[in-house]
Amino acid sequence: MTTKQPRVAIVFPADAKEQRPTKVEKSRFAGIVEALGGGGIEVVGAPFADEFVEEVRAQLLNVDGVLVWFNPIEGGRDRSILNAMLMEVASKGVFVSAHPEVIDKIGTKDVLYRTRTMSWGCDTRLYATLDAMRAELPASLAAGAPRVLKQIRGQSGDGVWKVEVADPPGSPPTMILLETALRIRHAKRGSEEETTTLGGFLSRCQPYFAGGGMIDQAYQSRLPDGMVRCYVVRDRVAGFGEQLVNALYPAAPETPMGEAPQPGPRHYFPPSRPDFQRLKEKLEREWLDELCQLLGLEKSQLPVLWDADFLYGPKDVDGVDTFVLCEINVSSVYPFPADALAPLAAETLAQIKAGR
Repeated sequence: MTTKQPRVAIVFPADAKEQRPTKVEKSRFAGIVEALGGGGIEVVGAPFADEFVEEVRAQLLNVDGVLVWFNPIEGGRDRSILNAMLMEVASKGVFVSAHPEVIDKIGTKDVLYRTRTMSWGCDTRLYATLDAMRAELPASLAAGAPRVLKQIRGQSGDGVWKVEVADPPGSPPTMILLETALRIRHAKRGSEEETTTLGGFLSRCQPYFAGGGMIDQAYQSRLPDGMVRCYVVRDRVAGFGEQLVNALYPAAPETPMGEAPQPGPRHYFPPSRPDFQRLKEKLEREWLDELCQLLGLEKSQLPVLWDADFLYGPKDVDGVDTFVLCEINVSSVYPFPADALAPLAAETLAQIKAGR
């Protein structure tokens, strides 16, 4: 008896000019197609836009698995139509990664608040409404240290702000009013530091509450040491990325803030990079168990491919680096190290076989 070759569809944004016929093997996902094919999987492309939802649904109901690369916002639209369709397809027995319910649990900034008690956490607050932020942010800023405010759903630095009191006195201010001057800097590429009032900043943040609110975290003073990204295939680190100059990187001393460097490239490394082995071990042997327990997930539900960004925290009593979670990316992890291709293909095949 011959075994039917498994079929996987790759869902990615349709080219508006081409009205959907983009060939996945000629897209940026060509390496993924090759890796899956090498694992014995037939791959079909499923370029998606809201207008094509019925066509794509019919296509996905005729495959064994679906891998999705689609940002939270594409072309000014959210994923609500796509997510509803993917959940329907998954309910019919088709393997979908990342499943929208899993994205909701680990793929938004809310995960920073829900896991704040873990050793990767820091002082983190959640503002579910603008009124809550208006009432509670002044106390957060009154300590005198910078904060980082992040909209719960966003990408590419949009809605991420470094915020601090402008020209604070020798001791931390005791009262922050709507008229209090703040220094703010958007993490979106090309942004520079500016000055506004607390009231002005709150007004600027109002649109973010349509997407679920904002997270308020302590600014990490070791941000200039770089950011480490762990690329994870389900529950195993499959590679690393290192970005030495990242968003919100400060200007050099005695240099105007307008001259702060813009984010630099991310460099990719295999999972064997020696100086990241402690981080890899913490993530695989400790943090993933805690994450799943806190969020009510089984490890088998984790996406085929996802990543976690870490900033360096304070060194511990032995002088060893600690790490603070900055965000988790699930919706559209690309690019990623070539070392992750073979594990990605193997995990996809294993998930399909487990569901048969």
